[in-house]
Amino acid sequence: MITFVRKLFRHMNEEATKTTSERTLNFLEEIIRDDLAQGKYDSIVTRFPPEPNGYLHIGHAKSICLNFGLAQRFGGKTNLRFDDTNPTKEETEYVDSIKEDIHWLGFRWAGEFYASDYFEQLYLWAHELIAKGLAYVDDQTQEEIRMGRGTVTSPGTESPYRNRSIEENTDLFTRMKNGEFPDGSRVLRAKIDMAHPNMLMRDPLMYRIIHTDHHRTGNTWCIYPMYDYAHGQCDSIEKITHSICTLEFDVHRPLYDWFIDKLGIFPSHQYEFARLNITHTVMSKRKLLELVKAGLVKGWDDPRMPTICGLRRRGFTPSSIRLFAEKVGVAKRDNVIDISLMEWCIREESNKNAPRYMAVLDPVKLVITNYPPEQVEYMKAPLNPEDPDAGNRDVPFTREIFIERNDFMEDPPKKFFRLRPGGEVRLKYGYIIRCENIIKDENGKITELQCTYDPESRPGSGTWRSVKGTIHWLSAAHAVKSEIRLFERLFTEPYMGNIPENKDYKDYLNPESLQIVQGLTDRDAAAVAGKAIPGKDDTRTRIQFERLGYFVPDYDTTKEKPVFNRICTLKDSFAKTMKA
Repeated sequence: MITFVRKLFRHMNEEATKTTSERTLNFLEEIIRDDLAQGKYDSIVTRFPPEPNGYLHIGHAKSICLNFGLAQRFGGKTNLRFDDTNPTKEETEYVDSIKEDIHWLGFRWAGEFYASDYFEQLYLWAHELIAKGLAYVDDQTQEEIRMGRGTVTSPGTESPYRNRSIEENTDLFTRMKNGEFPDGSRVLRAKIDMAHPNMLMRDPLMYRIIHTDHHRTGNTWCIYPMYDYAHGQCDSIEKITHSICTLEFDVHRPLYDWFIDKLGIFPSHQYEFARLNITHTVMSKRKLLELVKAGLVKGWDDPRMPTICGLRRRGFTPSSIRLFAEKVGVAKRDNVIDISLMEWCIREESNKNAPRYMAVLDPVKLVITNYPPEQVEYMKAPLNPEDPDAGNRDVPFTREIFIERNDFMEDPPKKFFRLRPGGEVRLKYGYIIRCENIIKDENGKITELQCTYDPESRPGSGTWRSVKGTIHWLSAAHAVKSEIRLFERLFTEPYMGNIPENKDYKDYLNPESLQIVQGLTDRDAAAVAGKAIPGKDDTRTRIQFERLGYFVPDYDTTKEKPVFNRICTLKDSFAKTMKA
């Protein structure tokens, strides 16, 4: 995995210097380019076909970027089609969240469709296959059907109902549709080859009976098509030219082609690319739902989750996610991407435009004994050193300030360059101070540091002299109490696909994935948080707390109490790993 990521980083640097026209086409772009050049299609049509049974995650984001991006690049269009063929798991809530996520990522679909739009046509095509002797009603139980399929080394066994007459199958399937039979009592199967080397071709299921309300069609239907039957036909109805799926569907392609061929309909074609696997998280909607229902995370939009709404709440931007999808690229072989790459993308963006403020997470009071008690000075600090046009802001400086507790050590090691007894440090944008005295409580905990300052050391005036350490701080009179949420990896195991079979993935949940700190923030940062409108409009400003990382106001922010989420740290661990 490390070797792959190192190669990826080198590739990123190489590609960044090229213009769009110079960049190497991925294999899907080559296919589309050749299809258009050969006149196979006048224009391309792609689709994004999520099942509305959960919230989208970063893997779906990659697929969204790919499908919409290909269509945009080659002057085509992309449909949004909901694969709503399993009413027991699908809800309107998920439909709405999916549409919101796609819009937030910056994409617009050409047409909004549902597999349920085509239920009548799919039903008629099933009757057509029955009439051709290519489908039959099977009365076997689910277990009997499973056992009859055989193994990869032995052929399956034909169902005793396989050779029913066309008339009987037509009658039974019609009665299935009319609701005459209970759930699980019968299925419709395609008649292909029970000895086929691809087990999916061994008389696959086409329809099952489910007596429950559908989120769009209500109780109109009680039979529902299986994915392998519905997917290709829905593509064909919409004249999808390039049906792009993840790699696990490559074994499904022969069946996709078989149905289209036997029905003689528009020849949509399926192509597969490697799915996205990311370290320290899970990408299964079933597992993510388990985490939510068990209360192990605080909902689908918990900032530790890999869901799009979770990443959004944490502070990732649409452009950073699109950049991530671009850097991951399109491959034919599965691989695992280090989550640090995603953080690198938002860090690169935030470094260029995030205003700088200060926060103290574990404060200890520091009194500058030789500074006038009532005096307030304002130090000039750049809003963003990366942007000369951003200007400066005024940082209030007073006799009493707060610093981080870990920026002082009573008995420090040799290379500790922060504050120590008798030692000097520079307060960022401010004076040089010297620690003169320490005050502790009855338990030996430091409650106050007493220091003196050098009046000649203010930046821009007096005589400049340097000291080895510089620390951040906040004026005690101007600091704002704030809640700061520090997020770490959701799981301790880098790649969850490697956990032993006898282990539960939840055993690897990181108990320190969320740390909530009641700290202090710059009053200007608190003002920024108070102006944010969280939620769908998402006007929140991403900021940098100097020395601590990039942050964004959380949806829980109120005028009385700012709440900040750490998006990522300042340390570019990904880049350093690549240079190793």
